[in-house]
Amino acid sequence: MATAQLTATPRTTSGKGPARSLRSAGQIPGVVYGHAREPQALTLDTREFEKLLSRIAAESTVIELSLDGQTTRTLIREIQRHPFKRQILHVDFQELVAGEKVQVNIPIVLLGVPEGVRASGGVMDQTLRELSIRVDPASIPDHVEVDVTDVQIGHSIHVSELQLPEGVEVLNDPEAPVCVVAAPRAVVEETAVAAEPVEGEAEGEPEVIGRGKEAEEVTEEEK
Repeated sequence: MATAQLTATPRTTSGKGPARSLRSAGQIPGVVYGHAREPQALTLDTREFEKLLSRIAAESTVIELSLDGQTTRTLIREIQRHPFKRQILHVDFQELVAGEKVQVNIPIVLLGVPEGVRASGGVMDQTLRELSIRVDPASIPDHVEVDVTDVQIGHSIHVSELQLPEGVEVLNDPEAPVCVVAAPRAVVEETAVAAEPVEGEAEGEPEVIGRGKEAEEVTEEEK
């Protein structure tokens, strides 16, 4: 389990105006909440928090938050950023309670060079980079390692094959692929060319089964 320390200051103001003033002064508004406590507003030093983010996995690192003379074990639950400037606008922390499981995402790390890459020139494609799990806060793994050295071309590793510590509940689809070794592009292109019809052969017109109704995209403007 990875941990980090962070200092925060209680905040008494609220609203867009005070929040903008805080950001202009090099601070980030935030809140810490939990089922056993009332939400408490706070502020963070922007430089300190950005420095922390540069060296931790934010979603799975337990943050020991020093606030108003007390230290609380928390997880970062949301980081709101400006859509263009990438400026951090607000941070949500969730207080952790011993024995109460939480849902987190942990990185998936591939180890080794697949046999299909080394011996046959295949291409490794990692299709899943994070694993969603439910676990006691004291047992959050830093990451999950996957040995891919025996994977051949056309073969893959699925979520159900991952080895995790006892007490970790995986929330992803067990049949979801984590990685696959594909054939080299040159081989795929040669196969496609060989499958093309020879000039002069009749080409059938594809049958139209039906038209799907296009879904409307809904976007929410930042308030």
